[in-house]
Amino acid sequence: MTKIVKVQGLQKKFGKFQALRDVEFSVNAGEVVGFIGPNGAGKSTTIRILLGIINRDAGNAEIFGKDVWKESIEIHKRISYVPGDVTLWGNLTGGEIIDLFLKLHGGGDKQKRDYLIKRFELDPKKKAKGYSKGNRQKVGLIAALSADSDLYIFDEPTSGLDPLMEAIFQEEVEKIKESGKSILLSSHILSEVERLADKVVIIRQGEIVETGSLDELRHLTRSTVTLATEGDVAEMADISGVFDFKQKDNQATFSIDNQHLNRILMEASKLGVKKFESVPPTLEDLFMRHYEG
Repeated sequence: MTKIVKVQGLQKKFGKFQALRDVEFSVNAGEVVGFIGPNGAGKSTTIRILLGIINRDAGNAEIFGKDVWKESIEIHKRISYVPGDVTLWGNLTGGEIIDLFLKLHGGGDKQKRDYLIKRFELDPKKKAKGYSKGNRQKVGLIAALSADSDLYIFDEPTSGLDPLMEAIFQEEVEKIKESGKSILLSSHILSEVERLADKVVIIRQGEIVETGSLDELRHLTRSTVTLATEGDVAEMADISGVFDFKQKDNQATFSIDNQHLNRILMEASKLGVKKFESVPPTLEDLFMRHYEG
């Protein structure tokens, strides 16, 4: 697959503080990559390097096969970016700012702009200094989504939006994805990433600690099983691969290593299964595995 974003061995220091340590990941054509980690983990620093705002200390970073620092102007012609806190010109209206952003980008789709203004319920005639944080985000999102870009970079894009507007954003991102565009999505809303992302990159203290599709990452952690049997369900407690066993009457809840699922099913069947539910780990479970300590 064509690599739209390619990051290898990325390092960045601010004074004595090592912000990034050998960060490595890629975004393929038509792929949505969720880039997650808590505040201070290095997400925004990585994105600023990709945008050519700050220079790396070591490693390589390319977008469309071009160096992000040396060829940033050419790269910017083909990308849309929305930060977590959009700053606007206070005396211009929202509509004027959207048009200015689109003009700077080279045009944009006016019909789509009008559609998105209506969808996000933005008053385009109101001056930006009167906008709430959520409305400022809407201006950035409408401008970015109205531009025909090959790569969309979102850094906490729904910060300040209410749940209804978050859902609309997710629907619009899915449309971009279906059209074959690439998206790098940094978000603290894990359900948002879980819904949209083909691949997840988890960063902790400046280092990538996990990369892969949700299905691949789920194999690395445990599923939660609820089991009710005709026989004594307590017999399941001592089976290899069963953890955190809790019993109430003849129903039990426990965690299992996925590689032992078939054997656990066979053992459960000997007791006469009345109920068996297996729930795979959520992205939040995967995330907390790296941060609970």
